[in-house]
Amino acid sequence: MPDKQLWSGETSKAVDNFPISGETVPVSVVRWLARVKGAAALVNGELGLLEESRASRIAKGAAEIAAGKHDGQFPIDVFQTGSGTSTNTNANEVIAALAGANVHPNDHVNFGQSSNDVFPSAVHLAALDVAQNELLPALKQLERSFAKKARSFENVVKSGRTHLMDAVPVTLGQEFGGYAAQIALGQERVRSALVHVGQIPLGGTATGTGLNTHPKFAEKVRARLKRESGLKQIAAPRDPFEAQASRDALVELSGALKVIAVSLTKIAGDLALMGSGPRAGIGEIRLPELQKGSSIMPGKVNPVIPEVVLQVAAQVIGNDTAITIGGMQGQFELNVRIPLIARNLLESLRLLSSTARVFAEKCVDGIEANRAGTKASAGATLAVAAALNGAIGYDKGTVIVQKATASGRPLREVALEEGVDAKLYDATIDLRRIARGNNG
Repeated sequence: MPDKQLWSGETSKAVDNFPISGETVPVSVVRWLARVKGAAALVNGELGLLEESRASRIAKGAAEIAAGKHDGQFPIDVFQTGSGTSTNTNANEVIAALAGANVHPNDHVNFGQSSNDVFPSAVHLAALDVAQNELLPALKQLERSFAKKARSFENVVKSGRTHLMDAVPVTLGQEFGGYAAQIALGQERVRSALVHVGQIPLGGTATGTGLNTHPKFAEKVRARLKRESGLKQIAAPRDPFEAQASRDALVELSGALKVIAVSLTKIAGDLALMGSGPRAGIGEIRLPELQKGSSIMPGKVNPVIPEVVLQVAAQVIGNDTAITIGGMQGQFELNVRIPLIARNLLESLRLLSSTARVFAEKCVDGIEANRAGTKASAGATLAVAAALNGAIGYDKGTVIVQKATASGRPLREVALEEGVDAKLYDATIDLRRIARGNNG
C-alpha cells in the first residue's frame, strides 16, 4: 500500500463494497486509463474548455500514473461494477490529488468523459499494447525457432503417424515446418483482430451520443494517443453505438488467442510424445534436460516445458469462455462485464507472451534429433507399402502388410515372397523419396 493515500471517498466505498477476489484491475488498464485522461486534459486545454495550467497539472499527474509511480493507489477489486465506473472514479480522485489545488475529480479530470467510454477504451488500448509489443514479438521468436529446426531436420526421415498409428514416412523437418506455420498463422489472426481492437469508443460518453463532449475532442485525443504510443491501429469506431454497446473486438481477439492455445496444445503434445522414452517410448527427439524429473527415480527427465505450455493453453481456453460469456451479456447501450473481460484477456495475452518465449528458448532451440530413433521408426513402418499401390494394387499390398504384421518379418521379405519383383521393390521403397511425396 502507498505511504500516502491519494484516493478519497468513492474509492473507499468501492473497496468496502467489493471484497471479492483480492485481485485488482490489471495495472496495464490503469496506466492506459491515466494516459487517456492525460491526453483528454491537454486536448480540453487546447480547445479552451479547461484552463491551460489546470490541464497541464492533470496531465502531469496522469503521466506519473502511466509511468507506474502510483500503482498502489488503485486498490479496488477487479470484480466490481461491470462498467468499470469504480476504477474510473478511483483514477479521477488520484489524478485530482496529484494535480493539486482547484482540480475536481469529475468537473476537471473527467471532463468530456464517462466511465462508459473511457474505461473500455483503456481496456482496448492495454490489450492492443500488450498484443503488439509483447505477444507478437514472442510468437515471431517461437516461429523462427521452429523454422530453424525445420531446416536443420529437413533430411531426417521418420515414420509418419495418423490416428497415432504408423503411416508413410515424413521428415522431422516437415513436421517442424508445420509447427512454424501454425505459429505464423496465429500471428496473422491476432493482427487481424487488432484492427478492430484499435477502434476505441472514446468520445461516446454515457450512451454513445457524445453528450458534454466537444465535437473535435475524441478525434484529437485519439491522434495524441496514437502519436505518443506508436500504436498505429488506434482509430475511430465504425459506429459509436456499436463501440459503446459491445465488446465484440475483445471477444474476437480472445478467439484468436484461443486458436493459438489450440495450436500450442497440439505442438507441445507432439513434442512430448516424440521425446518419450528414452528407451521404452517413441524416442525420435531429445528435449533439453532442464531439471530432475523425479524425486525417486534417478536420471529421469520429464518434458517440463511442454507440460507448462499445455497448462497455459488450458487456462487461455478457459479465459476465452469467460470472455465470450462476458461479451454476450451487454444490454442496450453498454456492455457491463468489462472488468471480467479485461482481467481474462490481459492474463491470456501475458501468459501466451511469456510462454512463447520460454517455449522457444528453453525447449525448441535445444531440441535434437535422435537419429537412431527416427531411422528405426522410418524403417519399421509398414505403411511404406502404399508406395507400391500403383504397381501391385491396394488389395495385394494389404495382404503383404497383414502377413508382415502377423509374422513380424521384414516387409521386403514378405513382398518378395508374394511375387513382388526385387528391383521394383528396391526402386520404389526409397524412404527419402517417399517422404518427399509429390515434391520429387
